[in-house]
Amino acid sequence: MIFSEWYGAYYQTVAAILREACTHPVSTAELRRIVAQNAFGESVLNIEPALLEQRWQLLRHDGSTPVRHAPSMPLTNLQKRWLNAIASDPRIRLFDDHPPYFPEVEPLFTQDDIVVFDRYLDGDPYEDEAYIRVFRQILEAIRSRTALSIDSVNRNGKNMRRTLMPEYLEYSEKDDKFRLIGSGCRYSGVVNLARIVRCVPFKGEFMKSPGRKVQEENRTVELEVHDERNALERVLLHFAHFEKQAERTGEDSYRVSVVYDVKDETEMVIRVLSFGPMVKVTAPEHFVGLIKDRLVRQKNGGQQARTE
Repeated sequence: MIFSEWYGAYYQTVAAILREACTHPVSTAELRRIVAQNAFGESVLNIEPALLEQRWQLLRHDGSTPVRHAPSMPLTNLQKRWLNAIASDPRIRLFDDHPPYFPEVEPLFTQDDIVVFDRYLDGDPYEDEAYIRVFRQILEAIRSRTALSIDSVNRNGKNMRRTLMPEYLEYSEKDDKFRLIGSGCRYSGVVNLARIVRCVPFKGEFMKSPGRKVQEENRTVELEVHDERNALERVLLHFAHFEKQAERTGEDSYRVSVVYDVKDETEMVIRVLSFGPMVKVTAPEHFVGLIKDRLVRQKNGGQQARTE
């Protein structure tokens, strides 16, 4: 465990109370306010009586504390090393120009220690200033529910302008790319961030186009797995975070059902294809058609056949 429970919400909350109590007696109202700011809604039911009834002997009856020095919670060297490792990920700059870094310790691991299989090599330019600016503009628009006017270049090299309401950002581990998922656009509401050349808040009155809502539903794909070269183990590990079922159908064959979100369908097609001939899609016909279509386009166009 890198981050101990000692650094959890209850400990942080009690520490905040004691810091106040070191300067003046804490009233019940003030105690409740600190709990509400630092812990959970129901935490006051546990923290308040534990302190006021002196089951935790940290506060006196008058709200003062026998603690002489305000508590501090310095990070351990292991925690610092882990944070340094996270700060070395180039994607961290999408969120913060100056992530916490501790020069007195080495990172727990480096990016060179991570080996990723079956990933395309043309991932997004996470250290590009223009890309970072677009990412942050979109993130702010999602938080503030602000419509965006976006100019982008499609996979055929043509300029495209669209207005949409940004719903969320989606990361493809296979492609190593971020996509914006939006609604209310008469064109596709899916935009690769690396293809965006201009992104600004939409100044006019945003009118949603009918029939362009973000889909939210689950679908199930049926896979026939031939257990060669540990194919079954690799499939189960690859889809470990998905709802799934597996049953044996023969000596070296298995049927695996994987439940996925419809908005991740393109990603699912890419994931299934990465297993090659050891995995065959048996149902539904819709997904089988997606597999066939992608294979045909890859054969005809190579890398250009990838979904953008």
